[in-house]
This record gives sequence, C-alpha cells and structure tokens, in this order.
Amino acid sequence: MNRLDFTPYRRSTVGFDRLFDLLENQVRNNSGDNYPPFNIERRSEDSYRITLAVAGFRSEDLDITAQQNLLVIQGRKHEEEPDGELLHVGIANRGFERRFELADFVRVEKADLADGLLLIDLVREVPEAMKPKKVAIGGQQRLEVVKDEDDDQANAA
Repeated sequence: MNRLDFTPYRRSTVGFDRLFDLLENQVRNNSGDNYPPFNIERRSEDSYRITLAVAGFRSEDLDITAQQNLLVIQGRKHEEEPDGELLHVGIANRGFERRFELADFVRVEKADLADGLLLIDLVREVPEAMKPKKVAIGGQQRLEVVKDEDDDQANAA
C-alpha cells in the first residue's frame, strides 16, 4: 500500500490539517472500485461538472445528497425480472455509492440525467466577506479631500 508522508509540509504550514487528512484518507480508502466511471470537468474558474456513467438507472433509482463539503451519490437498482432467460449478464446491475469531497463554498447548482449520464453542475460562490481586499499600510485608509468649485465660490463670498 502506498503511504503519502506529508510531515515536511505539516512542519511548514498552518491550518492545512484538514487538507492533509483528506488526502491521506483518500489514499487509504481507495479500494480500487471504479464503478460507476466518472469525469470531473472544470468549466470555468468557479464552475465544475461531475459526469457519472449510470446506464440503466432511472432518476428514481438515484439519490444525490449534498451537505457541507460532501456530495454523496447513491444508485439502487430495482430488481426487474427479464422477459426471457438470461444467457449472459454483462451489464452492471449493482448499486453504488460515490462520495466527492467539496471545497468550501462549492454548492450543487443542478443535476440532470440524459443518455445514461448523470450530470451534476457545481458552482463555487465565495461570500463577499471572504474575498480578497486591499489593506492600507498603517491600517488607515488615505482620505483625499476633493474641493468643489461651488464651495470655493461660497467661501469667497
């Protein structure tokens, strides 16, 4: 089993414990089950799409749960009796659960099912309070007084 050692990074960073724990857990929990196959696409700076190949699943067979920093997709296939005798079963008919860790401020915008593909659009919305701001040196904003011509004429009179 491969083990990542983040000790050198842990010594020189502050506040990244959750990230390192997440990476270590992903390596530990990766059991090699790649069902169903999926793609993760970056569509713009703040939007993403997860596409899962869920052929044979209907929308009522799928359950999508979004909570803080976690997206869980479950598929439960309802057993249907075939019309005839199955001589070979090659189409996966098993249930699944896929988990995706989401970054802060990422939310599910919408989900669609088309042509055997489950499309989940995600958007990152950083609150105004969390966006970068310019900080003035000395902690004070520089105030510039702009004189108005009307004020000059009023003062002269």
